[in-house]
Amino acid sequence: MKIKNIKWMVVGILTIILFSKFTVFKKESKAEVPSYLKGYEEAYAENPREAAKQWFQEAKFGLFIHYGLYSLLEGYYGEVHSKPAEWVQLRAKIPVAEYEKLASQFTAENFDADFITDLALEAGMKYINITTRHHDSFSLFDTEYSNFKSINSAAKRDLIAELAEQCEKKGLGLFFYYSHGRDWKHPHAPHNEEFKSSARPKYDQKQPEYKYGSEHDLDIYIEFMKNQITELLTNYGAVAGIWLDGRGVIRKHPNGAERLKIQELYDHIHSLQPQVLVSFKQGVIGTEDFKAPERKYKREGDEILEICNTMQPYAWGYDRDNDIGHKTPDEVMSMLNHADSMNANLLLNIGPLPDGSVFPDDITTLREVGKRLKTQ
Repeated sequence: MKIKNIKWMVVGILTIILFSKFTVFKKESKAEVPSYLKGYEEAYAENPREAAKQWFQEAKFGLFIHYGLYSLLEGYYGEVHSKPAEWVQLRAKIPVAEYEKLASQFTAENFDADFITDLALEAGMKYINITTRHHDSFSLFDTEYSNFKSINSAAKRDLIAELAEQCEKKGLGLFFYYSHGRDWKHPHAPHNEEFKSSARPKYDQKQPEYKYGSEHDLDIYIEFMKNQITELLTNYGAVAGIWLDGRGVIRKHPNGAERLKIQELYDHIHSLQPQVLVSFKQGVIGTEDFKAPERKYKREGDEILEICNTMQPYAWGYDRDNDIGHKTPDEVMSMLNHADSMNANLLLNIGPLPDGSVFPDDITTLREVGKRLKTQ
């Protein structure tokens, strides 16, 4: 055989090997793309976060879920009606130890992640955002850094794990609401003397669970948050976003963002999952990936925008006083059209009933909205 022929045979074999490896690499890369980013593989391979931003802006419609111990009280504690319902611990000044007892009643027996994700898909939604830990500090996930969690409640379940599994299976993006600036249980969380703005309930007597004066160490709380967010980003698969709350507390402090090391937290989040989008309501330091104001908002520039609103007349968590007046299909369509006119997403909130089931009127409305969206 001539040397020239041998040379070309070797070249051909090497080409086949390289092409095979490239094909395998390409398949592996596609397999690594989160299920909710299907269709964005090329953009993801180039820049995961930019791909996620593109997906988010095209997603348009998401489901917000406020569920926790406050749901059990239905907006009331004694004669006090809390507005909004999920702030009942603060509005009614429920002692920390007394509020903790609600965990023994939290069964979540009808919280059905399979049903909720199916409902979101029927409504034409592309993602879900759930309160992993609200201001009361009760975690709906299994965390090593607190005993105040759903695993230790009557439910004995990790609700976030259940929802994450269904979202991954069905291609829905999953955002994690996480209360940052407010925590009404942690001994070292921001307190009213330094941070104001309802950082803690204004109790008539000092709470034995809180640290005061020189014993208070904010860095312990900052580390606690970092640890919990690390758990959320390492134990629950691909996450679409971390959605922080408690902006008012930070803004009341002249150096709130620096004191709470917010940019460090953002950098940590992106180091764990590069596609994760970060939001902190209307924004705190300007490096957030999108803004997420409530209800009415006037666009200030070309920022990526999400408008949050409720199916109930006002409350985010379940309020029995809000049973009449839930949004109708016409109203939801109007909200969607308004958001679209602003080039914004609509994040529409439901407040599940104490047992975790979805309010019947909301089910009917969301299904009808989905039917209408399919005909557009």
